[in-house]
Amino acid sequence: MAGHSKWKTIKRAKAATDKKRSSLFTRLIREITMAAKLGGGDPGGNPRLRTAIDNAKAVSMPKDNIERAIKKGTGELEGADYAEVLYEAYGPGGVAIMIQAVTDNPTRTVADVRHKLSRNNGNMGTSNSVAFMFDRKGQMTVPADGVNEDALIEAALEAGADDVSNEGEVFVITTEPATLHAVKEGLEVKKYKIDDAELAWVPKNTVKVEGDNAINLLKLLEALEELDDVQKVDANFEMDEDAMAGA
Repeated sequence: MAGHSKWKTIKRAKAATDKKRSSLFTRLIREITMAAKLGGGDPGGNPRLRTAIDNAKAVSMPKDNIERAIKKGTGELEGADYAEVLYEAYGPGGVAIMIQAVTDNPTRTVADVRHKLSRNNGNMGTSNSVAFMFDRKGQMTVPADGVNEDALIEAALEAGADDVSNEGEVFVITTEPATLHAVKEGLEVKKYKIDDAELAWVPKNTVKVEGDNAINLLKLLEALEELDDVQKVDANFEMDEDAMAGA
């Protein structure tokens, strides 16, 4: 089981019942603000912003929240001065981890990340200590229920996708970063349901983790993602279904 993909499924299930809905909104608002800051407030000319808005709408974020986040990013409204930061780390079993954050206080954020790593059998790495093990890609998932795999592959490749993998409950579609939104739109036109369209660090190879390492790794990933400043965590692991089931 490709753990880095299965982890997304686990997170989706948790989000459906998670009491910390406000934390999800906070992450989405920060992504919208950062996307608008870097690429402008027009989603028509800013694919990252368009994707962020789509993800916010998918969890029923109010329109006013989205519009305020955009205006804060473009400077039309006052707000925190956010910056993007990327941390590289090692987890239990030698798993490589990429941690993306958006923060108004990088000193606080790096201290929080180090604390979570140290308490959960992980270690902070130096710049490019693990990044070379990943490719920057666009990714999205399509629920597998009722979907013909061959037809989806044909539609995805025709829309410009690089790869489609069957992860059991979902199909994971990988694209180049610049074509993420075009592929998403191409599949939606053909009535496919798209979840979790995002830019991700996709591992070139995976590390198998078992036993205590598997348990501790899942605890670490969840602890990192509980941090308010952390937007996303990617890792190069795989593990058996029974280990994942305990997450």
